[in-house]
Amino acid sequence: MKKIILTALTLASLVSCKKDPAKALLNDKVEIEAVKPELAENAVIYEANIRQYSPEGTFNEFTKDILKLKKMGVKVLWLMPIHEIGIKNRKAKGDVSIEAITDTIEKKKYLGSHYSVKDYRSLNSNYGTKEDFQKLINEAHKNGIYVIIDWVANHTSWDHEWITKHPEYYTRDKAGKMIAPFDWTDVAELDFNNKNLRKAMIDDMKYWLSEFNIDGFRCDVAGEVPTDFWDTATAELNKIKPVFMLAEAEKAELQVKAFDMGYGWEAHHIFNGIAKGEKTVKDWDNYVIKLDSVLQKDDINMNFTSNHDENSWNGTEYERLGDAVEVFAAMSYAVPGMPLIYNGQEYDLKKRLRFFEKDTIPHTEGKMGSIYEKLGKLKVENEALNGGKNKASYKRIATSDNLSILAFEREKNGKKVIFIANLSKTPKQFTLPTEGIYTDSMSGQKITLSKGQKHDFKPWQYLILTN
Repeated sequence: MKKIILTALTLASLVSCKKDPAKALLNDKVEIEAVKPELAENAVIYEANIRQYSPEGTFNEFTKDILKLKKMGVKVLWLMPIHEIGIKNRKAKGDVSIEAITDTIEKKKYLGSHYSVKDYRSLNSNYGTKEDFQKLINEAHKNGIYVIIDWVANHTSWDHEWITKHPEYYTRDKAGKMIAPFDWTDVAELDFNNKNLRKAMIDDMKYWLSEFNIDGFRCDVAGEVPTDFWDTATAELNKIKPVFMLAEAEKAELQVKAFDMGYGWEAHHIFNGIAKGEKTVKDWDNYVIKLDSVLQKDDINMNFTSNHDENSWNGTEYERLGDAVEVFAAMSYAVPGMPLIYNGQEYDLKKRLRFFEKDTIPHTEGKMGSIYEKLGKLKVENEALNGGKNKASYKRIATSDNLSILAFEREKNGKKVIFIANLSKTPKQFTLPTEGIYTDSMSGQKITLSKGQKHDFKPWQYLILTN
């Protein structure tokens, strides 16, 4: 009798799935080759803010553009937090919370920080349904793109259920009150000395692998959470499936076990400094030397000219880099590591996106879209730009003006790429010892170099030459 009942239930379930396409979609996940070290060698990573990506701000609208990402060489898609956002102490402007706003219409426009998570297993209903989210992942997987989601382990919103059910999970001040980290008044800091918190956090991370088949996590302020937690978390996640882990930190110990990649913050600040005339190529050369002593050979830096924090709080890349936007974008692809595209950069985004309110990226075709496509093609196809755990070599080429002209060679398995750039706001004439016939990867033209030849470069002019 039990067997008959079970069979009937199974048939009923199958019939139900056929009648309900949404349930069928959740059960019909598209598989992708397991994450392995080779992924990072020639990948481009793309950061997506679902709220601001389209006027609708939904998963479905974003999914329509997956093919555009593939065309730019994107292999890792990082989604900013997709969870339900807390309401208690929600920020409106600066340190003002929505509780201080009496106008109900005004109050509604403040949607809160993505990084104030109310429930780690929830989806923000403004973005769509579970089925919509699964459709996005499936479409990405079909096109060879891995999906990682933002994970905010350091803190929760003040109306997360743990606040009342598990107050022991939270850090306290001397008076015994829960505290906010830094000046982030819309969130409460978690206490990772609590073993039960650690288990609960890992269980919530596992949920997204098991339920939706995502491929890893970008971990917010990872350096503020104990490294041994991340070591354990990654080991546990890898039991379900191999994952790709990105740390929002520039901390070498995090890449020993837990993370595949960290932020290249110092490189980013050098880009900004050179563009402002406050630094020179010498600062970049010193940084490269420093990396040899700070990082292990298989460590990976994420290179970027913008991201959600930089855009909203420190200005667009056009504000910070001015006419040097393109050369530093190209440099982020040419140096070892993985380049990041923040959504909107491919559309020449020249406005700061509002952080707590609805805003929209203008999808107007401009200059950088085709630039990112060319750079992505080169990154994906040419081993000389491999930047992962088995990087192509990096060799500095001395020039007659080492303060303004950066020249280096990348090489692997007989493939060679030479990067030459005038990293200054004035025209420069210089010589370099390189000779040979090369192809300019951006224009397709043949370029002949000879020893002693004088080169005249305009401000921020660059070449990426291939053999």
